[in-house]
Amino acid sequence: MERREQDSALEAILFALGEPVEEERLAQALACTPQQVRERCQALARRYETEQAGLRLLRMESRWQMVSAPQYGEVIQTLLARGKADKLSPAALETLALVAYFQPVTRVYLDQARGVDCSHSLALLLDRELVAPCGHLDAPGRPILYKTTPAFLRAFGLEDLEDLPPLPEEAPGEGEGEGP
Repeated sequence: MERREQDSALEAILFALGEPVEEERLAQALACTPQQVRERCQALARRYETEQAGLRLLRMESRWQMVSAPQYGEVIQTLLARGKADKLSPAALETLALVAYFQPVTRVYLDQARGVDCSHSLALLLDRELVAPCGHLDAPGRPILYKTTPAFLRAFGLEDLEDLPPLPEEAPGEGEGEGP
């Protein structure tokens, strides 16, 4: 593969994957050295910057990722906001909140906490990749455990789960066993 073709392949790989890719992995795909990949990525990043292209190439340690140019963030957000056909239903949001605050959780836990069958809400959250399986509970039947995903954090503008707002404390008289 000649250099121009390798450069085009590099650009196509970074675009298609849409996530940070190790220089070593790129070098293997392009049959060249990590140093050559680094140099080509740096040249591509400079070209995008010089041409004021709508794309940028970010380096994160030894990984590279193709991203949109920051000046187009607002335009992109507007378009994405219009494209959100289906918002989450209150039931799905409630299920998602339970997973977020009490993860890892089983579907049975979600059913019991909400008092209804959560299979549909859980399937929707799995389909949107807001939650994902993360193992099995060490109990009879080995039920699947679920947790939130990086897509959940991005969707809600969180860096990590510690950024979740605290749960409200129960008002007097709302808890079990309390009252007159």
